[in-house]
Amino acid sequence: MQKRVIIDTDPGVDDALAIALALRSPELKVEAITTVNGNVPLEQATKNAALVLDLMNPEPRPILARGAARPLKRRPFRAQSVHGSDGLGDLDRFRNPDGSRRYADAQLPEHIPGAAELILDLLKRYPDELTLITLGPLTNLAEAIATDEKHVKRLREVIIMGGGIRVPGNITPAAEFNIFVDPYAARRVFTSGLPIKLVPLDVTEKVCLQSGEIQALAREMGTPLGTFLSDSTSKALAHLHQIRGIAGIYLHDPLAVGVAIRPSMVKTTPLHVDVETRSGITQGMTLADLRAIRDDLKQPSNAHVALEVDAQEFLRLFKERLCPGSS
Repeated sequence: MQKRVIIDTDPGVDDALAIALALRSPELKVEAITTVNGNVPLEQATKNAALVLDLMNPEPRPILARGAARPLKRRPFRAQSVHGSDGLGDLDRFRNPDGSRRYADAQLPEHIPGAAELILDLLKRYPDELTLITLGPLTNLAEAIATDEKHVKRLREVIIMGGGIRVPGNITPAAEFNIFVDPYAARRVFTSGLPIKLVPLDVTEKVCLQSGEIQALAREMGTPLGTFLSDSTSKALAHLHQIRGIAGIYLHDPLAVGVAIRPSMVKTTPLHVDVETRSGITQGMTLADLRAIRDDLKQPSNAHVALEVDAQEFLRLFKERLCPGSS
């Protein structure tokens, strides 16, 4: 049976690749894509999600919903220095031989529902069947909890790409980007009692698609999606090479989708995870209780945290789904 999923996202290059992976995976039935402020402002995130849907042209087409335009309690913080001003590598700079734009503006639906509203509506339609995969800040889920916690508890599972447990952050020394953008929302989610599977930097930074692999995959695909793969990743590749000396991109968000497809690719540990909300150098930090003491002396676990990953298995899956027959 297909797993019904909602993808909550702030596209973002790796978000876009995660959406593509989900739509190419027969194990998943993507019921909806909900957007949130994060890597880019909400309106741009919504346009980016629609652009990916236009490229993929899935049938049936998932519902597109628009969510929170800002975090619960703080000013927006974005990552356009990594992903480009449009979040997808500045696609406006690419032209066809005749001078026309390679990527036309996505056509948004005339009516776009609110994200929290749609999540709750789908839960009433498919109670205990839906997996929510969050690829951005957790604002939409936090708002859904505040609106109707009873129905949100009917989620089958929440797979969260976010945080860092045994590794430093990627936006501050303490914090990972998705949690840092809205730590208040993240804390509401982690204290909600929802069935959480956390996919943190500990595992996502072990799945790196090298620059040469990207270009080879794009050539082998030979499709508009392959061209998009090459074009959209170029800014992120340059950024990571400049700041980390890495000739590749981390597949943070695609791995979260991979965990929904094939859970056995990661090994999880039940842990109690909390989020620092106070301002200061540790704001947005995800703190897990890793003390070597008896379990009954700790707070009960509230998340299954992925701390190990079969990186090669995931990379094979990612390449094969985007380009069947690739190695």
